[in-house]
Amino acid sequence: MPELSTVAIITLLLVLVAEFVNGWTDAPNAIATIVSTRTLSMRNAVILAAIMNVLGAMSGTAVAATIGKGIVKPEVIDLSTVAAAMIGIIVWSTAAYRYGLPTSESHALVAGLAGAGMAKAGPSVLLWSGWQKVFIGIGISTFMGFGLGLAITAAILWTFRRLRVGLARTFFRRLQFLSTAFIAFSHGSNDGQKFMGVLALGLLMAGVFSEFQIPLWVILLASGTMGLGTAFGGWRIIRTMGMRLTKLEPYHGFAATTSAGFAIQLASWFGIPLSTTHTASTAIMGVGATRRLSAVRWGVGRQIVITWILTFPACGAIAWVSAKILSAIF
Repeated sequence: MPELSTVAIITLLLVLVAEFVNGWTDAPNAIATIVSTRTLSMRNAVILAAIMNVLGAMSGTAVAATIGKGIVKPEVIDLSTVAAAMIGIIVWSTAAYRYGLPTSESHALVAGLAGAGMAKAGPSVLLWSGWQKVFIGIGISTFMGFGLGLAITAAILWTFRRLRVGLARTFFRRLQFLSTAFIAFSHGSNDGQKFMGVLALGLLMAGVFSEFQIPLWVILLASGTMGLGTAFGGWRIIRTMGMRLTKLEPYHGFAATTSAGFAIQLASWFGIPLSTTHTASTAIMGVGATRRLSAVRWGVGRQIVITWILTFPACGAIAWVSAKILSAIF
């Protein structure tokens, strides 16, 4: 193994810090409903999510390849560019976390890479093929999340309309365990792969790898770091998603996580980087809207949407400035 330079060590540490922050602000979306309905404790939900995230991350590398090679021209990226992108993610997501707002690490990551890349070589570094997948992902997360959440909840209400309330709660608590495992697996297959792709890219540029690859130890390191982030700081986001957005019963939680899981899995199949935050939150909104529109706290939803919109320019700008500073230093 070659001796790592100072910039390589800093970059790889920043990638892991960004993955830890991802565990704070994005990964909790997968377990928000099962914790808020008290089907599982926070500790057990984090263990379930960590296991299923690792399995999901091992299911393929299409999304990681899109992030590593499809957002900006690979030949323009160097260690300081990756470091600048990570700084953009860390600063923006930590600021949003302070207010309990979930952020999309998917959008933060692509915006950070774009901002850092443009600081080095201008807008020509952007690759339309990868960005096209990003925009398709926004559509899938927004419309499929809400639509599937609404449709599955409506189907449940009609199918089980004669089932006693107590029996229904018990039944859907068990199903919710399965649906949470499914969305955590889906999260690993999409969101989990993104930072694994960046970590692998950093190791390639540091000379640790001779070609782009994502071995098992990279998967375990990234997934473990994300799980620690969720365990230490995920409660704020769980509270926003599972309690403040709308009141959830176990069948709501099952419908929301199943809807989001299917949408994420579909995107992962085509290598489309998708925002778990967008998908889970719109699914919860769709589930809540089946009772009545006023059952959703649209003020909280508006804050989440504003955070989504600001993520692209904020992370891009922070990464652009950071890239200029790092280039001058190194």
